[in-house]
Amino acid sequence: MRELALHILDIAENSVSAQARRVEIGVEEDLRRDRLRLWVKDDGRGMDEEMVARVTDPFVTSRTTRKVGLGIPLLKAAAESCGGHLRILSAVGHGTCLEAEFQRSHIDRMPLGDLAGTMYTLVVGWPDVRWVLRYSVGESRFEFDSGPIKQELGDAPLTEPAVLAFIRESLQQGVAGVQQQAV
Repeated sequence: MRELALHILDIAENSVSAQARRVEIGVEEDLRRDRLRLWVKDDGRGMDEEMVARVTDPFVTSRTTRKVGLGIPLLKAAAESCGGHLRILSAVGHGTCLEAEFQRSHIDRMPLGDLAGTMYTLVVGWPDVRWVLRYSVGESRFEFDSGPIKQELGDAPLTEPAVLAFIRESLQQGVAGVQQQAV
């Protein structure tokens, strides 16, 4: 994968496969400490200690469609090659939290990529999941939460064209606004 947003998409898809109903995604760029931290936290079925210890092995996967799982091992390698780390906390029945940290200015750190597009894809692909994004660069912050939108819509589907346009615009403007204010 060539950008961090694609890694986020992969991990969030794992959360959905684990039957998560709420997925929180965070990206924090700390300019002062020169760190970039991302996390995906879900309320899915979680993993036992043995699986957590093995999940960074590319030949271990819970998927039945193929025998390898490269997403998490590649993210771990990318973080470690950029002066960072990958940490996974999980408990059966309580969900999982995956966190990766990078030296933000490291020459080999892949770009963040299209964070707004990734979130939009997740909301459209799994409208029944509550998606929360927290994005910050320095002191500039943006938060998106699909829960209040669904509540406001009542019985109207999240996939109505006007609603989708609102969500896309909200995500694009929010992410761009954080990035512009941080410059």
